[in-house]
Amino acid sequence: MTDTLKIKYGLQVNHKRIYRLMKEHKLLARKYNLRAGKYDSSKGPQGKKAKNRFHQKFKTDRPYQKVVTDISEFRYGNKSMSERLYFSPFKDLYSGEIISYTISQRPQTKYVLDGLKQVLAIRPELPYRMTIHSDQGIQYQSKAYCQTLKQHHVFQSMSRRATCHDNAACESLFHIMKVELDYYTYTYPTKKALQEAMEKWIKYYNQARIRHTLKGRTPIEYRNTALANIN
Repeated sequence: MTDTLKIKYGLQVNHKRIYRLMKEHKLLARKYNLRAGKYDSSKGPQGKKAKNRFHQKFKTDRPYQKVVTDISEFRYGNKSMSERLYFSPFKDLYSGEIISYTISQRPQTKYVLDGLKQVLAIRPELPYRMTIHSDQGIQYQSKAYCQTLKQHHVFQSMSRRATCHDNAACESLFHIMKVELDYYTYTYPTKKALQEAMEKWIKYYNQARIRHTLKGRTPIEYRNTALANIN
């Protein structure tokens, strides 16, 4: 918020003052509860498990080198078993950009593959290989997913079993998204309302949300600057 006020409006405001004003006007978001609504993708037929190539080292100095993915559950309406959406993003660790995603009513391998194929389609020619990290979900162990990575010379990496910190970089994205969508204080009435809100937020996050860690730029701006220097 401090960076947004400074860059967009030329206002230099202390972060403590912003916090106080937001608290007074009840604008603070409710904290995301990691345990609540956590989808367990490891249940089902087990396939090939890849080694952990990241070891919780999420930093990189180049785009499209380290990518993380996961699946998170979003509920709407009466929050019944049939009133759920599953969000499967692929996040670039260089800029934090959501470079592809799918939203579906069932967490099937097909939708994870659709997101992966989007990543492979937009990835530019670069002098280094990409590594995609996930948990040990059955979608990521599937033959189709593993073969697609291999065919495109992409390294596969997986978290250790029951070690959420191994994919903390993707969990943090779900945290930000659910907090900023007021997911725990507001129930979206319909599938359409929830999906539209999710897609609108993703566009905002990539194209308009200024980040202090990106030197006051958006994820897409930061990525484009890096690619221009590489090419």
